Amino acid sequence: MSDTIRIDVVSDVICPWCFLGKRRLDKALMQVPQAKVEVVFRPYFLDPTIPDGGLDREQYMVAKFGKERLKNIHDPLVAAGKEDGVPYHFDKITRTPSSMNAHRLLRWAHAAGAQHGVMEALFMAYWSWGQDISNIDVLRTIAIVNGFNGPDVTKHLASDLDRQEVLTEAQSAQQVGVTGVPTFIVNKKYGMVGAQPVSAIVEMLQKLSAAPA
Repeated sequence: MSDTIRIDVVSDVICPWCFLGKRRLDKALMQVPQAKVEVVFRPYFLDPTIPDGGLDREQYMVAKFGKERLKNIHDPLVAAGKEDGVPYHFDKITRTPSSMNAHRLLRWAHAAGAQHGVMEALFMAYWSWGQDISNIDVLRTIAIVNGFNGPDVTKHLASDLDRQEVLTEAQSAQQVGVTGVPTFIVNKKYGMVGAQPVSAIVEMLQKLSAAPA
């Protein structure tokens, strides 16, 4: 068996396909338990023009896609979500937030070995419960549930700690050719773009871990 497989997942919390991609990756990992895999979530800004205070969700979506297209734009996601267990509740979302604070928290979670739990909680908070994941109170709660000290997180989020580092990392992803998310970068060599089917991820894991097909 080969060494640990490194999967860098370039994603944005406010990207619904990234939530689907994570759940599918989770399923694939369960199907290939013999593979030793390290998953790291990397920042990306689906729309870097969103201000820190966020935007009204309906106005933002209408301006971006138009009223007619918006009527059924989520249908493919809802269908895929039902199949893969992703509980989308688009009707509960009232704001399109900046994901800067969420990416900062994910950066700290990576250092603390809690990134997977924090990412799952962020996706659930936004896409299932309609919470504003730029809000410090929301992020503090997620952090505490995942083992962080609440006052420390509040203090850090109220500062500019790691803001520039997150921006630099997101820009680096674009510089290596990432133009859409989720993008799975495997062993820093191979790229898989989009919310890949579970079968495709399983095939990749089996091949790289020298497991029998």
